[in-house]
Amino acid sequence: MRFDMFALEECRIPPLDMPNAERTTMKGECVMVRACVVLFAGLLVCRGAAGAELSVLNGTAGDAPASEMLDRYFQALSEAAFERRRAVYEEVKTPEDCAAYQERLHAFYVEQLGGWPERTPLNAQVVGAEAKDGYRLEKVIYESRPDFFVTALLHLPDADPPYPGVLVPCGHSSNGKASEAYQRACILLARHGMAALCYDPIGQGERHQVLDHTGKVLVSSSTIEHTLVGVGAILTGTNTAAIRIWDGIRGIDYLVERDEIDPERIGCTGNSGGGTLTSYIMALDRRVKVAAPSCYLTSFEKLLETIGPQDAEQNIHAQVAFGMNHADYVLMRAPKPTLMCCATRDFFDISGSWDTFRQAKRFYTRLGFSERMDLAEVDEQHGFSEGLRVAMTRWMRRWLVGLDEPIIEPDLPVLTDPEALCTPTGQVLQLAGARSAWDLLAEREEELAAARKTLWRDTPRDEMLRRVREVAGIRPHAELNQTTVRILPERMPCEGYAIAKVILRPEPGVYLPALVFVPEEPSGDACLYLHGDAKEADAASGGPIEQRIKQGQVVMAPDLRGIGETESPGRHKSWEPYFGPDWQTFFRGYLLGKSFVGMRTEDAVVCALFLRTYEVDEKPHRIHLLATGETA
Repeated sequence: MRFDMFALEECRIPPLDMPNAERTTMKGECVMVRACVVLFAGLLVCRGAAGAELSVLNGTAGDAPASEMLDRYFQALSEAAFERRRAVYEEVKTPEDCAAYQERLHAFYVEQLGGWPERTPLNAQVVGAEAKDGYRLEKVIYESRPDFFVTALLHLPDADPPYPGVLVPCGHSSNGKASEAYQRACILLARHGMAALCYDPIGQGERHQVLDHTGKVLVSSSTIEHTLVGVGAILTGTNTAAIRIWDGIRGIDYLVERDEIDPERIGCTGNSGGGTLTSYIMALDRRVKVAAPSCYLTSFEKLLETIGPQDAEQNIHAQVAFGMNHADYVLMRAPKPTLMCCATRDFFDISGSWDTFRQAKRFYTRLGFSERMDLAEVDEQHGFSEGLRVAMTRWMRRWLVGLDEPIIEPDLPVLTDPEALCTPTGQVLQLAGARSAWDLLAEREEELAAARKTLWRDTPRDEMLRRVREVAGIRPHAELNQTTVRILPERMPCEGYAIAKVILRPEPGVYLPALVFVPEEPSGDACLYLHGDAKEADAASGGPIEQRIKQGQVVMAPDLRGIGETESPGRHKSWEPYFGPDWQTFFRGYLLGKSFVGMRTEDAVVCALFLRTYEVDEKPHRIHLLATGETA
């Protein structure tokens, strides 16, 4: 058996509106020479090709592993965005520049969160109280929204009121406010003259959002539950962060409603996921006079380079593209006193923390208050360790009480998980009339559905389709026609058809491997066959693709970006049943304001443009579109 082949290079997709004569001329001028395979007697035929023989990229996309294609693509876009932000930051010189910078970021941030709901009555109840050694403990339930219950522990100092109040958002502890580290932080604050309110986030403690009919918690991981909520939140133009931030803002409302607490002396501190919420709340709620986020602030440069995006509330839509980095949570509140609490061996990279601190320190210095920005670093792993609790308490006491002296944490008893409960059954969703995060999102969707119906009714269809393309980030056909195409020289012969291998490059750094199944007697019809697992998934002998080939259809089966040969390997196997292996890749795009659906839609359009004129001299193919799995 002998094959004679001509070398193949690259070509561009001819525009759809190009006359046939010009299209033919363009083909002749193209640097590509179509692969010609001369088959002789005795040629073997494939029996439904599969496996490695249908690989197109052979493990490499450009000069890197194919499985890293999307991460590298997003990393390049992110680095360009970081460079733009650095240039903007360096132009901020005067107090007036600082104020304009802060307002621009604040407005963007609130818009990306979807705005705030109406402030409704808290209907707060103290459901338990007990005197402790040096403080008083109260169990509190309040409603951050109607019938959306928040459980909290309030630690009150044995001191003459009014005294400061500190909000303490929890990290991702399964037992929420009952976590020993958070209890100890609150006790330390209370014993040094400051009230501390520590509340359960959704998905933790008494606020799990996924229960069975008996009240059993069905999702034990708080980060997974936060991201499950995030899936619905993103679809309604908001974020898990918006729900959690509002819980915290209403917690501050509760603190300032208490007669014992001075509303002008409010602080906020939290660790890990609580450090995230502290960073958010301190940037958004101007009542927070003093803040100490712990074990969260690094930089997006280092975060994306190391552990990658985390659960849903830690990713704000398009913030990297816009230029809102970790440092900006501090910059938005400048020059109010802020202490970054950091751990040397944290998975939130410490060098990123120091870079963020330097940016903040320079910003505070420009405003004339360099002493109000500081950083405490302990030689520990991730966690609200004793050293950070002490540093936080001393910082709060310095700025809220007016005392700055050494603090030693006593070894005092803390509550057990059952002792920390505020509800009779241990879950707020079992309270009468309780609403869940899913209820909030469903209500938001009902409002949006009514608005959508009116919008589609009153707006010309072409204009609405233009808006859809704009929202999804789908470029016009004229730009997609610039796609680079490479057709590999070898063709795989099969019984009644041949398989060509094609690589399309719709934009720098993105490679779409595809198989084109060409029947011996084409009918003039073609099928773009999109499979959510891989392009070869239905290519077996007698399978769906072969059935279409027998009808004379030219079938093109591509791997859209992130599928098949370019699928990103998952780092968190326990997350894959919920979100697939590429959830972090999704969030890389989300941070850049890029829609995965939009990008893959572009890929499909690019493939259709190519297929429409593939091996056609006169009339373009009539294309059928078939999609299955996540491509549907």
